[in-house]
Amino acid sequence: MEWLNYHHLYYFWVVARTGSVAAASRELRLTHPTVSAQIHQLEATIGEKLFKRAGRGLALTDVGQTAFRYANEIFGLGREFMAVVRREATPQAMHLAIGVVNCLPKSIVQRLLEPALRLAPAPYLICREERSLQEFLKDLSLHTLDLVLSDEPAGIGAPVKLFNHLLGECGTTVLGSASDAASLRKRFPKSLDGAPFLMPGVNAALRRGLAHWFVSHGIRPRIVGEIDDGSLSKVLAAEGHGVYACPSVMEADARRRYGLRTVGTIPSMKNRFYAISVEQRLRHPGAVAICENAKSEYFG
Repeated sequence: MEWLNYHHLYYFWVVARTGSVAAASRELRLTHPTVSAQIHQLEATIGEKLFKRAGRGLALTDVGQTAFRYANEIFGLGREFMAVVRREATPQAMHLAIGVVNCLPKSIVQRLLEPALRLAPAPYLICREERSLQEFLKDLSLHTLDLVLSDEPAGIGAPVKLFNHLLGECGTTVLGSASDAASLRKRFPKSLDGAPFLMPGVNAALRRGLAHWFVSHGIRPRIVGEIDDGSLSKVLAAEGHGVYACPSVMEADARRRYGLRTVGTIPSMKNRFYAISVEQRLRHPGAVAICENAKSEYFG
């Protein structure tokens, strides 16, 4: 039986994770030639190239992506094993690694994740946040994430084929303080012309939808801020600093928790939410729970 040299695999894993031999050498405190030699020995053992040149840097080959996925699992299990035997942790049935585009409202993310966290046993949740979907594409291609939650689908140009699973859609609601809602509700949406408005951040799909809708309806609100954090938008709106728009699925929560009032609804301005994966048919129980519950309960 041919045995795998795990030292070689570990050096490969660090290079793939850090993105270069130089960065891996610094982390491992080894010389550049030593690390390179270990990688070459691993490639000789398996008979395949693991890296290819990409400009001035390195990119994983198809075999390299497979090796990196297995290395993640191998060394992740190793860390978990050491923690268990040292009684620092209890063994988990599975890990669930989720990427969240940070323009997604946190209340929606919490509702989407809840079904996975109710599984028995509950998965060990790894949740990462980035400013844009593009920053997650490499992680998906390397299988370091099980799923990415986003307000827009993955387009062309991804390093591997990705699949967009539509979780659901809803219209848009404009909300504000009680006094703002009372003054703007009667002539909505024309009343928004010149009204103080808190726009979503530049990475949000809702922002692009609003900008197009304003132009098509000849409305020019007075933009008083651009807010990435939906919770901050609610607080500012509740204090009377402007009205804001959110997916209609969040309307009840905003009214209940922040005392906001509805100015008007825009059913034609659709907000769509996606789970993005490298699998056409999801297999991870946590990912399946998220998608099925969203379609049948949250957006259903």
